[in-house]
Amino acid sequence: MDSTPRRADAAGNRERIIEAARAVIANADEVKLNAIAKQAGVGQGTLYRHFPTREALLAEVYREDVDQLVAAAPALLAEHEPLTALARWFDRVVEYAQVKREVFAAVEAGVWQDLSAHSLGPIGAALTALLDAGKAEGAIRSDVDARDVILLIGYLTRLEQDEWDARARHLLHIVLDGLRRPQE
Repeated sequence: MDSTPRRADAAGNRERIIEAARAVIANADEVKLNAIAKQAGVGQGTLYRHFPTREALLAEVYREDVDQLVAAAPALLAEHEPLTALARWFDRVVEYAQVKREVFAAVEAGVWQDLSAHSLGPIGAALTALLDAGKAEGAIRSDVDARDVILLIGYLTRLEQDEWDARARHLLHIVLDGLRRPQE
């Protein structure tokens, strides 16, 4: 990730490119850079100055989504009871997993390894915070950990696009029901 300070217009272009890429990834059968540039309202030269390869752009979309997903956990815990916070975090996982599925399908194995390293640790930590809060409140089973949940929700990357809307959130609700502490 590039941490070089940017001019305001360049930073705005970069953000518009990332948002356009996210929209194209979620809604198109094929990720084409010219379509992303057009949707972002920039020329192809501007796109390539920020992201010299398709993989670099897709990787940045993915990184930003991971960062947003991780940041959501403490914010949700501050606003909601732990089980509700986890359910709302799962809603965000649906969006994240849709982008992840498309990004991983579009990039090389070497980039995939870098992206996995970027996401698994922080997402595991965010999920652990959500689970621990739920356990402390007595709403979440005591015998689950972040790795269990990551393995369970990994199926999202296997859903076909045509079944996404019907199944993604429904299946996460089933996982959430399984995480609830049984009533005694």
